[in-house]
This record gives sequence, C-alpha cells and structure tokens, in this order.
Amino acid sequence: MKWEECKKGYENYLKLEKSLSQNSIAAYINDINKLENFFEKSFKGVNPEKVTLSQLKSFVEWLNEKGVSPRTQARTISGIKSFYKYLLIEEKITSDPTALLESPKIGRKLPDILSMEEIDTLMNAIDLKKSEGQRNKAMLETLYSCGLRVSELVNLKMTNLFFEQGFIKIEGKAGKERLVPVSGRAIEEINKYLANYRKNLRVNKDSENILFLNRRGRKLSRVMIFTIIKNLAAKVNLDKKISPHTFRHSFATHLINGGADLRAVQEMLGHESILTTEIYTHLDKDYLKSTIHQFHPRS
Repeated sequence: MKWEECKKGYENYLKLEKSLSQNSIAAYINDINKLENFFEKSFKGVNPEKVTLSQLKSFVEWLNEKGVSPRTQARTISGIKSFYKYLLIEEKITSDPTALLESPKIGRKLPDILSMEEIDTLMNAIDLKKSEGQRNKAMLETLYSCGLRVSELVNLKMTNLFFEQGFIKIEGKAGKERLVPVSGRAIEEINKYLANYRKNLRVNKDSENILFLNRRGRKLSRVMIFTIIKNLAAKVNLDKKISPHTFRHSFATHLINGGADLRAVQEMLGHESILTTEIYTHLDKDYLKSTIHQFHPRS
C-alpha cells in the first residue's frame, strides 16, 4: 500500500464523505506530505500501514527541531490522526498507530478585535471616488455585520440575499447552510454597490450568481480581501495586525459584550461546538483584568 495510493483515497474521502472545501483538503493532504517526506528521509521504504507509534513520535520531535510552533504541530498531528482514521474505516489497517500520539499543549490565543471607532475609521478611509470603493465598503460592512468567514464572503450568492426578510443565507464549512440576520446598513451598502458598480460589469458566465466581483467580472480571491484590509489598515496607521477574520471576531465580541445569548451567536457564526464560541466570553474578562491593572490603586 503506497503513500500515493493512500493519499488519493484519503483525498476522495475528504471530498465525498466529509464534504470539505478545496482549501481544507489541500491542508490535510499537505500534512500527509510532510509525514511522507519525513519517512523518505528517516525510515525509507516504510509504507503507511507499517508506521509505528515510535516512528510518529520521532516525526513530532523532527517538527520540533525544525522550529515548527506548538500550534502548527498540533494541527499537523490532527491531520495525521484523521488520515489514519480513514485507513481504519477503509480496513487498510487493523490498528491505529496515532491512538496514543499526543499533541503539544497550547494555550488558547485570544484573537485581536477592533473597537467600533476603529471599524468606523476603516470604513471612512475607503475612497468612494474609486470605482471599486463602494464594493469594498459593502464587503467590509457585510463581513462585520454578519460575522462571515472570508470564504463565505467571496462565495456569497445573489440568490441567497433575502433583504425583505432581513437575512442572507450562508453556505459554510462542509456545505452546511445557515441564515444570518443582515443589518440595514449592510443592505444599504450592498444595494449601492449593485446599482453603481456591479451592473456596469461584464460578468463572467461562471460568476453570474456571485455577489462581489472584481473588475473582470469574476469572483474575488480570498487573498484580494486580505490585501484590501491590509492596505486600509496601513492607510489609517492602525497599530494592529488585522485580517478579514478580525471583523468576524469583532462581530462576535461586540454581540456578547452587548448581552447577546451565546447560543444565538454560535448559530450566527456557524460554530459546530459552543466551546468554540465561548472564547469570546473570555475577551470581556481579559478587558476587565486589563482595566483593573490600569486603574486600581492596589494593582
């Protein structure tokens, strides 16, 4: 049972059985490529079904020696565990060598968030005289007001806008759909974009149902959204490292700090587990601690 054969089957499993996106599939296959490369150098001739726990521990030590962060190590190990779970399901192996493989302990990093003032500053810095200015404003308003992932934003469809009902339908991870309330301001900015930018584009046939398009009438890339936000942050001298996900974090944090129900926020974000959503309750505690340290006479 060769590595290539196993990887091909695993890729099909992730696509057909798990319904993962191409980006997620590529990340999982990359984890197995790392493992295969390690075995080529250190245990040549050992195929996937012959791998032992001891060899896997050597692989983790190798990652550590290469300076791979504990967080990345943990993610890679998770990918390898998934691979061997697949081999077990397909009965290509009789026992799972990753069962006792431990991931490094990592602290849960609290994400950076933007204040309302910082969000307004970024929005106001968008040059509406440029042809793409209104598009960018509509995109950022949608990112923030709906708490979307960047992949959900670039794939947002015209037929999934239900403005009269005040909702948009999001196609999230693993093809799961959810309805998210959309703010009046986001609706206003999207309608301006549709009237003043999108209608003047020569839309590519493959992108006719995609809401946000580039100048060539095609779907925007995720990288382009990152670039737009990075340039805006530099323009206003924002002293924070931000990305599209920062708007999602800010959305969730502002809702919870305002008293929103955690379950409702979980639904809107599309989190499978409420434990993922709970990180935003910790942000408020972090703020309280920093306030005490700054202002309490005994701190």
